[in-house]
Amino acid sequence: MFGADETPKTAPIKEGEEYEVKIEDVGKEGDGITRIEGFVVFVPETKVGEEIKVRIRSEEHTSELQSHLN
Repeated sequence: MFGADETPKTAPIKEGEEYEVKIEDVGKEGDGITRIEGFVVFVPETKVGEEIKVRIRSEEHTSELQSHLN
């Protein structure tokens, strides 16, 4: 594409790491959506506005799946 940076991007998050996040939106499958340094992360069983701590479970392409911690 014109002017597109085609350098491969690495995720700013790592499996097993914990982050404090705020759920910003809900995806079409019902998972909460947040962003960590601009990277989209899906969090199951959450609602918009929740502020939680999450642990990254797996890295898959541009989306991350994680569990929230109590």
